[in-house]
Amino acid sequence: MRLFPQPRSIAFHLIVAVLAVELVSSVLVVVLSFGYERHAHFRAFDVLIHGRADSVLGAVQDAEDGADNVMLDQADLHLPHDDIYEVYGENGRLLGRSTNWQGAGVDVFAAPKDGYAELTVNGRQYKVIRIHGFRTVDPGAPGGGKLRKVTILYGAPTEHVWNAIRGAVEFYAAGSVLLLIVTGPLIAWLLHRGLLPLRQLATMASEVSVDDWHFDPPASARNTPELAPLTEALESVLQRLERSFVQQKTFVSDAAHELKTAVAVVKSSLQLLTMKRRTGVEYKAGLERCLADCLRLEEIVAKMLTLAREESAGDVAGTAPAGDLTGCIWDVISQLDSVAALREVQVVFAETHAEFANGQIAVAEEDCTLLVSNLLLNALQHGPPASTVEIRLSIDGDDAVLEIEDHGDGIDAEALPHVFDRFFRGDPSRTRNTGGTGLGLAICKAIAHKAGGTIELASQRHQGTTARVRLPLTRTIDGGLRRLSSALGKS
Repeated sequence: MRLFPQPRSIAFHLIVAVLAVELVSSVLVVVLSFGYERHAHFRAFDVLIHGRADSVLGAVQDAEDGADNVMLDQADLHLPHDDIYEVYGENGRLLGRSTNWQGAGVDVFAAPKDGYAELTVNGRQYKVIRIHGFRTVDPGAPGGGKLRKVTILYGAPTEHVWNAIRGAVEFYAAGSVLLLIVTGPLIAWLLHRGLLPLRQLATMASEVSVDDWHFDPPASARNTPELAPLTEALESVLQRLERSFVQQKTFVSDAAHELKTAVAVVKSSLQLLTMKRRTGVEYKAGLERCLADCLRLEEIVAKMLTLAREESAGDVAGTAPAGDLTGCIWDVISQLDSVAALREVQVVFAETHAEFANGQIAVAEEDCTLLVSNLLLNALQHGPPASTVEIRLSIDGDDAVLEIEDHGDGIDAEALPHVFDRFFRGDPSRTRNTGGTGLGLAICKAIAHKAGGTIELASQRHQGTTARVRLPLTRTIDGGLRRLSSALGKS
């Protein structure tokens, strides 16, 4: 026994839904047709028996007796043999009735007005009408004769009416069933053709793999308004996935190369020490080289971990990091003061917005320090001696804009699009002066994107490089009050 029902396709659900709507519509049509046919047939039936009752009234004549009574002349009546009738004169005197009826009595139609009633006669259902009329006796006498009141009861069986109604309803029902039988396969065929672009799109998407990211959606899917958004979404997702896989493979390859090189250097240094007997000074120098290489290896691993942390899901829901960018810049300038002095580079910080101290950025203090220090250290390393590194801080709308500009050799135009790639080095050297791990700018980009900001480099060869970071600005309540008070004071 299956615990869960088998999943059904969209086409199956659509076919069932359409057929269900058709079935409900057919039932509604049958019900409405029954009501309409019943009304139409019985209305015609009422007119029919009313006309026959008038015929019976016309057969009432002067009895030619002394009391000036009336009589029913049945010789001129030609009525269906299944119909029934009774004729009453004044005071309830019976003038005549059909041979197939024993009569219902005048009490059956005690109401003074004409009307209809349902009666069962000899096991058959009849509809009977009662009409009142007048006949003139001795119209040639003085005064125009005498009027005599006549009451007619006339009925006809209703079974033939119901048979006609039933036949009409059966016709509508048979037509509806035939429509369901014909439209069922037709709907299935139309849906099969209509969903062909979706199946083609699914087939193309299923062919995408880690080794082959080629995805060429069919034109039928692109040109279908309902599938065009899905097609574009699949293309976008697959492109992002491909870039992510390529980045991961590149990162793993580059990381393995960096770590392998560092480990190989440490290994070769140790092997060199063991090749022959060394003096204590030589052993100490070799161990210091090994320690330096181990520190470089540790730096690479630390930056890789930092990059992985910054590119993770982000902060815990409910927490809102906030950092003082102005204070962070001054702290980093103080920390790198010795580096600037060693390279004979002067750092100039210009806060171009007077009220920036009243706000904070949506970046944690630790990440803010890491971002500014990486950018400033790059500027110091690539700035020529006796030059300046300019730091500018301003507000643009709801964003804080940080610019760090050096006057070094700049970056080649072909290398500029790749400066934020992991392990990328515009300078192929690996010395302490100009080289590095190639992860600093990648970490800066991850921090900026994590905060919802942007980072870019503008550079021209032999004219210097400008790093521009735009970060969302989170203003404090106290700062807003101070700005409001300042504005009111000025006004």
